[in-house]
Amino acid sequence: MPVPLWFLNAIRQRLELIMLDIERQSEWHKIRAEEQSAFAGMFPGEDKTKGADYMEWEDKHLFRRAVENEWLYTQGVKDGIQLIIGIMEEGNSK
Repeated sequence: MPVPLWFLNAIRQRLELIMLDIERQSEWHKIRAEEQSAFAGMFPGEDKTKGADYMEWEDKHLFRRAVENEWLYTQGVKDGIQLIIGIMEEGNSK
């Protein structure tokens, strides 16, 4: 059974709202600032994929992505639970 287009659009819009919420959080701003600072600390003109500066930036970048993914996953679980409860309540009222 194909997933209806309206449902896919609703999921996409929800993910966009969650990402906007994540970006407003001060912890995310701190993590993002640390990542950008580490990236900016790399020397211009050098191969940025080598050396300690790149490794520091990469660590911060991967950590930021992990935090984002954790928040997205957690919010997805919460949304899924709310959806199931709503469906069950609707089924019980009939």
